[in-house]
Amino acid sequence: MASGKMLNAIVAVVNDEIITLYDVNHDAQPLIRENEKKSPLNDAERSRIRRTVLDSLVEKKLVEQKIKELNIKVSEDEIRQAMDDVKRQNNLNQEGLVKALAAQGISYDQYHSQLQEQLERLKLVSLEVRSRIQVGESEVRAYYDANLDKYREEDTFRARHIFFKTSEKAPAEEIKRAMTTALNVLAEAKSGKDFAELARNYSEDPAARKDGGDLGSFKKGDMQPELEQAILALKPGEVSELVYTPLGFHLIKLESRIIGKPKPFEGLKSEIEDTLYKKKSEDRFSAWAKDLRSKANIELKELPGIL
Repeated sequence: MASGKMLNAIVAVVNDEIITLYDVNHDAQPLIRENEKKSPLNDAERSRIRRTVLDSLVEKKLVEQKIKELNIKVSEDEIRQAMDDVKRQNNLNQEGLVKALAAQGISYDQYHSQLQEQLERLKLVSLEVRSRIQVGESEVRAYYDANLDKYREEDTFRARHIFFKTSEKAPAEEIKRAMTTALNVLAEAKSGKDFAELARNYSEDPAARKDGGDLGSFKKGDMQPELEQAILALKPGEVSELVYTPLGFHLIKLESRIIGKPKPFEGLKSEIEDTLYKKKSEDRFSAWAKDLRSKANIELKELPGIL
């Protein structure tokens, strides 16, 4: 009986509405289990998770109360439309949705209630927060100018390489011989010898005889990861150390790196507006929720060792 009383213990009173320890544990247990997959948690860490969950439940309770106060309603048609959007985005029919929810331990009725709560919250946020937010073109332009690196085209690289063929399955002597040759050629390249000429003389890439190991122009993601990693570390004119791939050994010289041009402002304007609008919405909602909480009558109970 004592454990039953503890389970139903009141941990918070929010404007005369209660939150119980059962409510907290219901939301906290999945988080505790997820964290314990990484490493065992002690009692203090579990309490910290429960306290975080309690804070979110207090905010949720305040939002629910505000929704009732403003008489915000969501129709069945709106819920059905949101449900249809979820099914369409995930390529599911009704039966598939029910099965997918069941796999997550959620019943269809529970999901219906969750959607209703989400839609009510969205209407509240729109009414109390988003309707009061504006993003001006000067802000969008300022954000674009301050984040030009983020909105550039990919850099373009041009490089040459010298290839020494071998493989992991080759005899140790063969691998050693290829590496020795490669290191000798590397020394020549580092001493200033013409890299294209070295490629013509030593590379086992047949095309190198004609093009001097020219890899042409390329962008990030176009090359093998091992080669790309070496290229990104080079400045134009520099020669890499020996690079090993499953095909063999490589020497690389970066000929040039052309910094990508900024993408046109007009093509990014809508995306940046959305980014700024979302950021302002989040900031304003936090301030609104903080104000709502400061005006509320909230009593948090102490449960040592639990919260």
